[in-house]
Amino acid sequence: MNFWFLIGFFVVSGLGLLFWRDSLGAREQARAASARACQQMGVQLLDDTVALERLYVFEFTDTGQRRQVGSVLLVGWRVEVLHMEGGDLLVP
Repeated sequence: MNFWFLIGFFVVSGLGLLFWRDSLGAREQARAASARACQQMGVQLLDDTVALERLYVFEFTDTGQRRQVGSVLLVGWRVEVLHMEGGDLLVP
């Protein structure tokens, strides 16, 4: 292996790790916003998790019997819009 290949490998690996860490932070921000919104509405966040589908998506229940869907739109790490079935809830 030559010197420049190794330098390139370390730079690309470092950038990949930074992207991965930033993605985990954004996911945690979306999960926390979802949990707060569910608590405010008196419903239960299901599976205590969010999933990325262009937006972060989560499920909640108001009765324990029926699953409903919510989503969180982030710009960077900032929550722009949090939507839950039944209406929009804007979170600053």
